[in-house]
Amino acid sequence: MADDYLVRIGRLIRDARQHRGWTQSQLAEALGTSQSAVNRIERGNQNISLEMIARIGEALDSEIISLGYAGPMHLRVVGGRRLSGSIDVKTSKNACVALLCATLLNAGRTTLRRVARIEEVYRILEVLGSIGVRTRWINDGNDLEIITPAELNLDTMDTEAARRTRSVIMFLGPLLHRMDHFKLPYAGGCDLGTRTVTPHMTALRHFGLEITATDGTYIAEVDRDVAPKRAIVLTERGDTVTENALLAAARHDGVTVIRNASSNYMVQDLCFFLEELGVRVEGVGTTTLTVHGVAHIDRDVDYAPSEDPVEAMSLLAAAVVTESELTIRRVPVEFLEIELAVLDEMGLDHERSPEYAADNGRTRLIDLTVRPSKLQAPLDKIHPMPFPGLNIDNVPFFAAIASSAQGQTLIHDWVYDNRAIYLTDLNRLGAQVKLLDPHRVLVDGPTRWRSSEMMCPPALRPAVVVLLAMMAAEGTSVLRNVYVINRGYEDLAERLNSIGAQIEIFRDI
Repeated sequence: MADDYLVRIGRLIRDARQHRGWTQSQLAEALGTSQSAVNRIERGNQNISLEMIARIGEALDSEIISLGYAGPMHLRVVGGRRLSGSIDVKTSKNACVALLCATLLNAGRTTLRRVARIEEVYRILEVLGSIGVRTRWINDGNDLEIITPAELNLDTMDTEAARRTRSVIMFLGPLLHRMDHFKLPYAGGCDLGTRTVTPHMTALRHFGLEITATDGTYIAEVDRDVAPKRAIVLTERGDTVTENALLAAARHDGVTVIRNASSNYMVQDLCFFLEELGVRVEGVGTTTLTVHGVAHIDRDVDYAPSEDPVEAMSLLAAAVVTESELTIRRVPVEFLEIELAVLDEMGLDHERSPEYAADNGRTRLIDLTVRPSKLQAPLDKIHPMPFPGLNIDNVPFFAAIASSAQGQTLIHDWVYDNRAIYLTDLNRLGAQVKLLDPHRVLVDGPTRWRSSEMMCPPALRPAVVVLLAMMAAEGTSVLRNVYVINRGYEDLAERLNSIGAQIEIFRDI
């Protein structure tokens, strides 16, 4: 009982710290203690006095004692409202977490601009902070500064935070150059079924990394005599697999060729960042990458990741299902061209601005205005393909869009074991989504949306799809326990409210 109380207090302190935008190191400095002590407090592994709780509350400007057990966050949605005006797309969640992992390559100071303030980023920052990496939010909390020490201490890793994000698997590529032996906890994240790590192991074995999985832990051994002798052919054209191979190749003193590589948006952003670190990468945007690695990287770099095409798709879908006219600014169009082509076929009324460059100087952006449209079901099925095909993470949004269209749409989500199953949650809101098998659903439209109260699906994109449907439904809906949405979207409810939605954040008393 006492231990449970400490864990609950620790979580309250962690949430208050994150709300303030502080790292564990910053809180430790304000309290005159160590980062490891703050880490223990937040994990419920250290006795804490009322005086210390009061000091923490004062430092964070949060009345910790009066909060009690905060409980999960819920959303109350008053639907049937039209959206209007304009909204900017935030920077890419998937690019940001990859770049945070990539900072382990650099002995210098890294500054990342407009980093997404989301739970996934917070979890990676907690893991980095717990092993000795210094991070701090700067420029009114918009940008992030990261300094990696000469020696990392993986024994103090915050394993709870690590297990709550699948991104921690991208520590493998950088760490194999820093340590001969190390351990990482099993990677977590969304509940999407089995996501094998075998492709990562196959790719990184070329750099001497061997992994043994036991008791919830990956045990890594590195053979320094092993180096790539031929091109690395990835057995899966996955984003994180490609990123791990890139991170390993970046510090390999030689030339590494990676074939069947993903050329998706987050991979391209990582390549651009590696070039800032002095690593030459040929073939960016193709399935063959040639990496000219350097043995030691010590540079002060300043980099701005590009905007998130999946968030752009989320906002586009919000406009469609609520029958609204909305301008979505800073849309990375090259990663939405297939989606827009499909929507053209379905009859979407929209207008595009001339293209302009993102802050990274490389990614092409547009401003996209979407208008109310009479949509028809597409002639072909909706299915993802590696870039430049329809993005895997954008597939669920077509369930809501198809529900708003006239006719029948087949959606084939072949990548994940069970994500398609979560799309049937739309039926509780009035949709007609028929599950054909764990990967395929048949959607009949149009839908007369109705309000409902339900639990949030445990997968990020289906959860947002349910939220968008609630925005279209007349009446008041409740979506409970929305942590998974906060993993991938920054202040989504508040931002949707800014363009006409009515969403209230609340917790159980």
